[in-house]
Amino acid sequence: MGRALRADAERSVRAILEAAERVLAEDAGASMEQIAEAAGLTRITVHRRFANRQALLEALAVSAKQQLIDAIEDARPAAAPALVALHRVTANVLRVKSTWRFTLSHATAHTSAAAALWEEIDGHTVELMVRARREGLLGPDADLDWARQVYYALLSEAIDKPDIQDPDELATLVIDTLLHGAGPRG
Repeated sequence: MGRALRADAERSVRAILEAAERVLAEDAGASMEQIAEAAGLTRITVHRRFANRQALLEALAVSAKQQLIDAIEDARPAAAPALVALHRVTANVLRVKSTWRFTLSHATAHTSAAAALWEEIDGHTVELMVRARREGLLGPDADLDWARQVYYALLSEAIDKPDIQDPDELATLVIDTLLHGAGPRG
């Protein structure tokens, strides 16, 4: 998909990706025909946009990661103190993760485009961790690589927390756990 698509082709691609996410979340082995049916398109149309299942999975990975980047940037993390930025980013990321559960929780194709997007996402996260340490939210000797990994793990767990559905409430839980752990407050 190197060149720009016409508006109708763009709508078809979006419909295919959204349908693929829904269908694959229910049945990871779903066929391209099932995805086409869910998108309200013919199998031929789906194959015109995606030569095979692998190409579709690669497009899903790129689309989901791009939406994560957009969510991070929409939070305008540089325009607020680290705690506020961390909350905004976390809530926005959780909204995207709830829409792209299958793609973001399964080992999907890691093309060079998806890898580049992941590097950008990771870069934003590292910047937030550095700011959090600089502003005293994390200890001065905190291992930022470890903090980043724990943050990612908390995000993954939060999306599956059945008793809390509100992304802002989940973001508060993630950040509170990241910054203070699960022990009693002193």
